[in-house]
Amino acid sequence: MVSNNSVNILEVCRVNPLPSSLASATPSSLPLTFFDILWLRFPPVERVFFYETPPTNATFLNSIVPKLKHSLSLTLQNFLHLAGNIIWPPESHKPIISNNFVEAVENHPLVPDLATSHEHAPVLALQVTMFSNCGFCIGITAHHTVLDGKSLNMFRKLWAHLCKLGGNALSLVPELIPSFDRMVIKDPAGIEAIYLNQLLNLDGPHNKSLKVWEQKTPPNVVRGTFELTRTKLEKLRQLMTSILGENNNQEQPVHYISKLTLTCAYTWVCLAKAERQRVNNLICLWINADARPRLEPPMPDNYFGNCLTGCAAIAERNDLLGEKGVAVAVKAISEAIKSLDYGVLKGAENWLSLLLNVKKDNISDGVPEIAGSPRFELYNTDFGWGKPVKVELISIDKIGGICVSDSRDGTGGIEIGLFLKKREMEVFASVFAKGLEVL
Repeated sequence: MVSNNSVNILEVCRVNPLPSSLASATPSSLPLTFFDILWLRFPPVERVFFYETPPTNATFLNSIVPKLKHSLSLTLQNFLHLAGNIIWPPESHKPIISNNFVEAVENHPLVPDLATSHEHAPVLALQVTMFSNCGFCIGITAHHTVLDGKSLNMFRKLWAHLCKLGGNALSLVPELIPSFDRMVIKDPAGIEAIYLNQLLNLDGPHNKSLKVWEQKTPPNVVRGTFELTRTKLEKLRQLMTSILGENNNQEQPVHYISKLTLTCAYTWVCLAKAERQRVNNLICLWINADARPRLEPPMPDNYFGNCLTGCAAIAERNDLLGEKGVAVAVKAISEAIKSLDYGVLKGAENWLSLLLNVKKDNISDGVPEIAGSPRFELYNTDFGWGKPVKVELISIDKIGGICVSDSRDGTGGIEIGLFLKKREMEVFASVFAKGLEVL
C-alpha cells in the first residue's frame, strides 16, 4: 500500500545558480528541431524505478528526499531546460523551450502528470513515493518533444551518479554532460516546415495548442514482464544462425544476430500466436532507432534532444505462426534495420502524418513498437540505496508498445514488458515459456 509520503521533488527543488562556465554554455531558450516537433502533441514518457530499501518516515523525509533533491539541483545545472516549459510565442514560427520553473500536478499514485495546456507544457515531473515497510519508488514523467530515451537516460545516469557519489564527482563523467548544439541538425528537405504546417492546421486554422492528447489505458488489460536469459539467447542465436544458413540461397554468410534482434523476433512471434483471432495477412513491428550515429555527418553521442528514426519489419502472419516463425521474424527485422543504411530520413516528411493517422485510429490497437533499449542499463540506476528491484515503463500501456531493457540480475539477459488483454496475456505467457523449453 502506498503511504502518504509522496513528494514531487522537482516542484520543491531549487536549482542552484549556474557556475559561470556552464552559464555561458547553456542557452536561456532552446529551439526545437523537426525531430522534436514530431512529438509535440503526443503523451509523455513515464517510467518508475522501485527500490526495496525499507525507509522509516524519518529516514525518507530527512535523508532520502533531501539527497535526491540536492543531487537533482546539481544535475539540472547541466540539463536546465528540463526545469522549463515548452511555449509557442505569438511572434515565433515554432515552439521553443523556455527556462521557467513550473508546477507539476500529481494525479497518479506513482508517476506525476504533466499539466499541459494550450499555452504551455512542462518538460519534466519527478516524484518519490514511499511504500509502507517495503521501500520506495522514483517516478519520472518527461515530455517526448524535449528528449528521447537516450537523452533522458543521460539525465538519469548523471542524477544517480551525483546522488550516490556527491557533487565533486561531476568531473568524472564528462560523457554525461549534454550538447545543445542545434546546428548539427540539417534539414535540406524542409521537414520542419511540413510538420509545423500540419500542426498549425490540426483541429482548426493557426492552432498553436501545446496540449497533449489524452490517452487512457484500454480496459481489461494486464501488464506482463518476461525475460530471455543470456543462455537462452545464445542457444536461440545458434538455432537461428543454423536455420538461416540452410535457407541462404545466395551462399553468403549469415551476419551476427544481436541479442536485441533475437528478443524482438521471439517476442513478435509469441505476440502473433497470442492474437490468433486477428486475420490480417501482413503484420508489422515498428523498431525505433537512434539516428545520431547514422546521420551524415554523425552527431555527437551526447546530443540532447530527440534524434530518433525507425523502420518497419513486415512479415506474413502465417509465416510467423509456422515452424520457422522466429527465423522469419529475425530476417524481417534484420532487413528492416539494414534499410536504415540507405538513409535514416527517407520518408521523414510523412512521419507526422502517419503518427496522426495512428492516433486517430486508436494508437493502442495499432502497430506494436519497440520502446527502450538494453543499452540504457536501467537496472544500474543506483542513487546510493542499491540497484532497483524493478523498473517499469508505465506509458507503454497507452501506446501498445513492447518495452525492452537489461535484465535485473545483470547477467546479460533482456527483460520484456508489455500490456495485453488478460486472455491474450495468458496465451502469450504459455507460448513464451513453451518455446524456451526446447532451447
